[in-house]
Amino acid sequence: MTISTLVTHSGGFHADEVLSTVILTRLYPEAEVVRSRSPAWITPADGRLIYDVGGAYDPEAGIFDHHQRESPLREDETPYSSFGLVWKHFGMAFLRSFDIPETELETIHASFDRSFVLPVDQVDNGTVSVSEAGPLSSMTLPGLIETLKPVFDDTDPESETRAFHAAVGIARQFVEARVNRSAAKRRAEVLAAEAVRAAGKSPILELPMGMPFRPAVIEAGADHLLFVVTPRGDGEWTLGGIRKHEQGFEQRADLPATWAGLWGAELEQVSGVSGAKFCHKARFIAAASNREAILKMAELAVEEVRRLEAGGGSEEVQAAAT
Repeated sequence: MTISTLVTHSGGFHADEVLSTVILTRLYPEAEVVRSRSPAWITPADGRLIYDVGGAYDPEAGIFDHHQRESPLREDETPYSSFGLVWKHFGMAFLRSFDIPETELETIHASFDRSFVLPVDQVDNGTVSVSEAGPLSSMTLPGLIETLKPVFDDTDPESETRAFHAAVGIARQFVEARVNRSAAKRRAEVLAAEAVRAAGKSPILELPMGMPFRPAVIEAGADHLLFVVTPRGDGEWTLGGIRKHEQGFEQRADLPATWAGLWGAELEQVSGVSGAKFCHKARFIAAASNREAILKMAELAVEEVRRLEAGGGSEEVQAAAT
């Protein structure tokens, strides 16, 4: 069936129908978006998709509302919003409009549903409040979309429509960027897994470029890896730690305490590595002017970790002695 009209409700808008519109207008770019509560519009018809209005959930009839008494539920009994329903039925087609391998679609679909769609469902249905985000509540996507509504004393009858379409344009950038990043993350996992295999038993992981790598390290059970080296622009390379946990900043191993906060010649002198350029004072990242130098720094960092593990004294004592 050719879709010629996308119908959602008029009046104040929320994240669920705004985000639903993002999905549907990418799939049906020639369709007219109609915002109305008129029975003439919110009744199923050929070429029409209706969402977040109409009082029914009937995919075959092309209506995806969730406000009725017997509202549709996820398997865990979380209520759907219109966004959840639209994603359920149109999400795979939406993902296929991107340059994503077919083998990755289900994984990305499920991940996006869990991390992006579900929270919108929860907020729209009141099972979760944006206030639970604490001081960042106004920075959540549903909160930001709310700020795009016209102010209370804007009496222009077209303000709601203009604001709605502006919100769709802004939300589209977030949705498409999130999908692209999810696809990139999957590509990174493949490359990082190859790098983990290439590292073998070495505690140093060398990546071909900057990318998310921790999931591949965890998946491989590569607990022996301590540091990662990566090229960056202008021929420079970086040396970094690997976080112990998904949240927080604690690392498997820190860079040597004697390097902390040093730059240029001073770092070269202390480390003994020609080309050493910088070490952050928090000791989670360092830089060098070439690959040879960064690998030497990585080797020295590993030696320092092994020395401390063997009982060579605390880092603070060693740093004070230099």
